[in-house]
Amino acid sequence: MKDTQIEFRIRAYGRTELAQLYCPTLTPGAAYRKLRQWIALSPGLTARLETLGSGKSRTWTPAEVKEIVEALGEP
Repeated sequence: MKDTQIEFRIRAYGRTELAQLYCPTLTPGAAYRKLRQWIALSPGLTARLETLGSGKSRTWTPAEVKEIVEALGEP
């Protein structure tokens, strides 16, 4: 049987785009809130993300995505 899983790659992602990769069964808004909750619960992740970006952007840079994936694992 052929594996149909798509390989995740580090790149810039819209905030809800990345959230829906982590929580595909939730609505975009709920997925984003859940991802933000996981980020807040991960020790030091919020601080690391704040040093990399403005926090007000609707996208995460590749560096921010790398930090998220290192803390939470691949979606």
